[in-house]
Amino acid sequence: MKKKSNKNLTSFAGHLESQYGKRGTAKRDKYEQEYEAFKLGVLISEMREKKQLTQEQLASKCGTTKSYISRIENNASDIRLSTLMRIIREGLDGQLNLSVSF
Repeated sequence: MKKKSNKNLTSFAGHLESQYGKRGTAKRDKYEQEYEAFKLGVLISEMREKKQLTQEQLASKCGTTKSYISRIENNASDIRLSTLMRIIREGLDGQLNLSVSF
């Protein structure tokens, strides 16, 4: 049986470039920043659920509000590093590790 090739397929990197432009363009930079914020919200949500905490319980443990936790988890709020560290350390009993790459 002969394999059919699909010339309409594109890589994910190609898709990103066609939808948001090359890295370094304003539209692509905005996408990358929003994606990182989305990942952070999902990470906090997953850790909270793993600890079997409600948003309200997490907020209480780290001295913030339920609505603020909800906004972070739903990518609707920027978060300060000090607040993120407090949520991870005091609310989720975790440790925040950062890395930078060029």
